[in-house]
Amino acid sequence: MKSKKKKQTKSKKNYINNKIKKRDVNILPLKRFLGILIIFMFVFALLILKLALLQFKDGSSLKEQAYNQQTTNSIITAKRGTIYDSTGKVLAISSQVDTITINPKKIVSTTEKSTKEKKEKVAYALSDIFGLNYDEVYQKVNSTNNIETIAKKVDSDKVDTLKKWMSDNKISVGININEDSKRTYPYSNLASHVIGFCGNDNNGLQGIELKWDDVLAGTNGKVITSQDAVQKEIPDANETYIPAENGSNLMLSIDVNIQSIMEKYLEQGVKENKCKNGGIAVAMNPKTGDILGMVTYPNYNLNSPFEPNTEDLASIWDTLESSQKTNELNLAWKNRVVSDTYEPGSTFKLITSAVALEENITSEDVSGDFICIGYEEVNGIKIKCWRKEPHGSQTLRQALQNSCNPSFMQLGKRIGASTLYKYYDAFGLFDKTGISLPGETTGIFHKLNNVKNVELATMSFGQRITLTPIQLVSAVSAIVNDGVLMQPRIVKQVINTDTNSATNIEEKAVRQVISKSTSERMLNLMQSVVDDGSGRHAQVTGYSVGGKTGTSEPLSGNEEDGYVASFVAVSPTENPQICLLVALYDPRGESHQGGQVVGPIVSDMLSEILPYLGLTSTDISNTTISSNSSKVNNITVPDIRNKTLAEAKKILTQSGLKYNYSVSGDENSLLVTDQVPSAGTTLGANGIVCLYTQENTVRVSVTVPDLEGMTLSQAESALTSKKLNISIQGTGEKIKEQSVKKDTSVEEGTVIKVTLGK
Repeated sequence: MKSKKKKQTKSKKNYINNKIKKRDVNILPLKRFLGILIIFMFVFALLILKLALLQFKDGSSLKEQAYNQQTTNSIITAKRGTIYDSTGKVLAISSQVDTITINPKKIVSTTEKSTKEKKEKVAYALSDIFGLNYDEVYQKVNSTNNIETIAKKVDSDKVDTLKKWMSDNKISVGININEDSKRTYPYSNLASHVIGFCGNDNNGLQGIELKWDDVLAGTNGKVITSQDAVQKEIPDANETYIPAENGSNLMLSIDVNIQSIMEKYLEQGVKENKCKNGGIAVAMNPKTGDILGMVTYPNYNLNSPFEPNTEDLASIWDTLESSQKTNELNLAWKNRVVSDTYEPGSTFKLITSAVALEENITSEDVSGDFICIGYEEVNGIKIKCWRKEPHGSQTLRQALQNSCNPSFMQLGKRIGASTLYKYYDAFGLFDKTGISLPGETTGIFHKLNNVKNVELATMSFGQRITLTPIQLVSAVSAIVNDGVLMQPRIVKQVINTDTNSATNIEEKAVRQVISKSTSERMLNLMQSVVDDGSGRHAQVTGYSVGGKTGTSEPLSGNEEDGYVASFVAVSPTENPQICLLVALYDPRGESHQGGQVVGPIVSDMLSEILPYLGLTSTDISNTTISSNSSKVNNITVPDIRNKTLAEAKKILTQSGLKYNYSVSGDENSLLVTDQVPSAGTTLGANGIVCLYTQENTVRVSVTVPDLEGMTLSQAESALTSKKLNISIQGTGEKIKEQSVKKDTSVEEGTVIKVTLGK
């Protein structure tokens, strides 16, 4: 019994133990499951958090990245507007070129070794075709960037070479030829400080190109296409085309012919008078404010603006540091007519005289009105006249003719500082003129409260105050324009290239400064300065000229700046059509006096500009032609612009003139865009007219031969061989003078005036 009972007890314990073991076995997987579940839920929560961050924080950025990876943009470069002179001649134009880029990730092959070989081959070809450094190109070919630029502004011949190489080597992806444009300037150095130039990305950096960049530039377009994961274009995907908006064209007030005349004679004057700091010239139409010509010398080549612009600078260029080169280039690019101030000297006496007449302080011919004893003593300081010998008793007319400083100090004292400043303000001397060119500055005057006796005396004759040349020529133009101040205008018209509609930049009269009667009296005084006074060297045979000389001395301590010799002239005095200011900086020739140094330059300029403007000369000797001349100046050049080349040739032949051109294409469809000489020029029989089309705007320059001492037939032959025209005056057997000096570079078709004599 006992044994049986023990067995039952043992069996019961075993049963219980087995139950417990089974329960433990079931609990262990549950714990594991719960642990795994918790870990899973934690990881899932992290993923949800990450997705939330990606969606809400980085969503827009990731979307943009995905779009960029799935699309490709091809830029359509907008064509920059053309710049014309007032006669329609092209001053700046954009031609189609290409930019070469590569996609390094697409220059691959089947194996690592063959990929390396392919990249080496591409790098070698690109460096060879475009004349680049192989190592630099190879580095770009192995770049991790999506795109690398190899060469910009590439001409068509090199592009054709690249296309052939790609075809021969069966390379169709990875090398891109993108349409671009290149800015060219047909006249190179002409009006460089006015026109300015563009950078590599066609943005304006100087001059009109900078000031009117928004108008000229236009807006680039683009073509957007879809691509797959390996960046190949998807054939059936939609393509978005956004057309480019081309820039507008500009027509300037500058006249190429007048500009050329001014540049020619200013350069000669600078060199003959050894002016180390160059010179400036600016011509304005007083009635409209139009700038007919604006010159800063030395100029620079617009097609290579980052190269030294003088021989002296070129000789030391390689020795200069980068910052020094930058400074030199900025000086070379500066338009000194609008950006530099200078002491106007005695040309400023015109302002003082006009104020005196308007305020009835004096009249032109009051005997004994002023006394010059060689100096004027002001606050114990003797301020000398320019001439050692005193002028003695003077009228206003005589004081202006003699440019007498003491007389104008006496006149300034009579007028008073407050009245002078009222007129200075009215003439616009305290403000910028508003001309549409970059970098304009304004003159420097004493504050009115600081003007004491000495300051009043010196500013009365143009010393110890400064102006910009554009301010002075604007003020003098107001004096001769019935007293009305006009805002200088350099851009006359904006032309929309898509609609061909033109928007005129209207003339702007700023204010009436002096009366019409005072203006007429001032013109009479100015003419007497040229006819009988210190400005006689500016006389032009057959034309009335008025003006005023100027010579300003350097400030104490700045003697190295030297004198500024200047001359401001207007013509004709009966009805002024041009106001011309010329200034030479630091002349070191035989003289530094404005009348002696600059007067002849003004005369030379006006002698050619006035006939070009169509103003009739009263000198009958200009029409006298030698009896042995085979050329008679009786053919007026017709206007053949906007006619087909075939029509132009026919018109010129019927007129008794010859023609010259260098173009290919259909003569019945090509339009003449320019001609040299211009319409209205008088030529002799068989005179030559050079024709240009939109296809060919490149000007050919030739050097003028030495004609002096030649017979007329010899001179004709020498000029004809260089496609130059001849205009003859006077009588005699041989050439006595020529209007353009030998070895001067001029454009084919230019008229060279010769004078016959014994």
